[in-house]
Amino acid sequence: MSVFKILYWAAMVLEIIIRAPFQKSWKLTPKTKQRAMRTENTVLTLLFVGSFLLPLVYSLTSWLGFADYRLPVWMGWLGVFFLAASVYVFWRAHHDLKSNWTPTLEIFEGHSLITDGIYGSVRHPMYLSQWLMVIAQLLQNRIAGLSGLVVFIPFYLLRVPAEEKMMEETFGEAYLEYMQQTGRVIPKV
Repeated sequence: MSVFKILYWAAMVLEIIIRAPFQKSWKLTPKTKQRAMRTENTVLTLLFVGSFLLPLVYSLTSWLGFADYRLPVWMGWLGVFFLAASVYVFWRAHHDLKSNWTPTLEIFEGHSLITDGIYGSVRHPMYLSQWLMVIAQLLQNRIAGLSGLVVFIPFYLLRVPAEEKMMEETFGEAYLEYMQQTGRVIPKV
């Protein structure tokens, strides 16, 4: 296995470790508003297949070898940079959200609008992290490399508007002001 594949999987493991304590506390938190999309389970399953399962098959077998191509080594190191940035943004977003993190569209008792830390620059750093990850995933394989990007785009396009609508309904004018001050995934200049 190449150094780039090892680093990719190390980043995936780090994200699992970062999220684990938040996942545990989220399960115990009473929800007051849940707004899961009808397509959410389907899109999340596709996201798992494209971002995890196909890269795993590519990394551990030769089944997708027919779709391999070569990139310059410097592009591999650029991918490592995107991986490192992805893991940092992922950690920072969880750190700043603390107990406000949820994996689905929901609000719970005591939910607050976080506008500081990384959230002072972008409204959706978790999605920024995933954008960085799917760019880094552009492995040297046409199937495993593009699969994360291909499934993340519809997820992002479905989830973010629904999430912003729910946040606006919950936090009202405060969220609208926050939207004016920050970019979705790219900081406003």
